Order: sequence, then C-alpha cells, then structure tokens
Amino acid sequence: MRESFGEHIKELNNEVVEMGEMVSAATSKSIEALKSHDIEKARQIINDDLLVNKKRWQIEERCINLIALQQPVATDLRDIIAVLNIITELERMGDYAEGIAKIVILLGDDPIIRPSVILPKMAEIANSMLKRSMQALINKDAKLANAICTEDDEVDKLYEQAYHEMLMQMVRDPAILSKATPLIWAAHNLERIADRVTNICERIVFLATGSMPQVNVSKY
Repeated sequence: MRESFGEHIKELNNEVVEMGEMVSAATSKSIEALKSHDIEKARQIINDDLLVNKKRWQIEERCINLIALQQPVATDLRDIIAVLNIITELERMGDYAEGIAKIVILLGDDPIIRPSVILPKMAEIANSMLKRSMQALINKDAKLANAICTEDDEVDKLYEQAYHEMLMQMVRDPAILSKATPLIWAAHNLERIADRVTNICERIVFLATGSMPQVNVSKY
C-alpha cells in the first residue's frame, strides 16, 4: 500500500512539474509578444491558458481520488495538500501571463511607447524562480525553497523601477497615458508571478519540514 501511494505521489509531482513548465512557457511567450507587438502570439497564449486550467482540474481530481481510495494518514495528506495548493498558485500565475497577452491585444499593432527593458528581466527572474521551485518540490528541498523566496525582493525592486520609469514617461508626455498604463499592469502581473512562486516555496518548506516558514519577503 505504501509503495503504491509513493508511486501515486511521484506521478502527481511530475504532473505538477508539467503544469509549471506550461506556465513558464506562457510567461516567456507573453513578454515576447509584448516586445514584438505580436497579437497572434498573444491570442495563442490566451487559448493555451485553457490547457493550464484543464491541467489543474485533472491534477485536483487525481488528488481527490487518491484520498478516497488510499485513505492517506497525516504525513501522506501533507503531500496531497501541498499539490493542491501548488496547482492553485500555478493556475493563477497562468492567468497573469494570460493578462499580459490581453494587454498586447489592447495595445494593438503600433503602440506609441516601447515596453520597459526591465520587464523582460522581471520575467527572466520569475521564470528562473518557478523552474527551480519545481526542482525543490521533486526533491523536497527546503533549503532551495527558502533561497528562492529571498529572490522575490529583486523582482519587487525591478517592479518599482519599472513603475517609476513609466510614470515619468507619462508625466513628460500625458498623451501616452492610455498606452503606458497597461504596461504598468504588465509589470504588476510579473511581480505577482514571483510572489506566487514564493507561496509555492513556502508550501514546499512545510512539506519538507512540517512547519510553515515565516520568510522575510517584501510584498509590494
């Protein structure tokens, strides 16, 4: 019974990692679409978000069936609850990437300002955090998870820089207000993706140690 349960948990974690890869790809593509004004790519990201949502419900259904059929004890439940929490965070991250894609469509073919060069850097860090959080999940690596949490501060600082940069552009030229404001929304979405990764890492620490960490992460 224990061997069977362990195999089910391993399969669940692999499904979570697959979902994480889907979200990571969506985040990267959303920034590419924003930089190149690629409306067609943006529409594809929006369509693909349905697959992310579907993946979440498939994993959740497997978790429920596992609880019903295996009747896990307290330590086993910790694994299942961690998965349920993590897929919820991943689905929201997918929504943030979808939101950036919708901003691309809102801006249209010829925006009058270019996105801040800070945004791709924010996306790069957030994606790196996400990918390594999936490694921490597979290995139940509390040390790695805690280290990833601290990186959120860098994303927060970049968000503040991007916000002030675009705000100053609007002060200098109020005519660009309708084009610059959605870029601030995009920066905010990237900042929230990184925040969600920290939530995942906190859950991994709980999974590995049995106690929920109080990480020192700034929330803007």
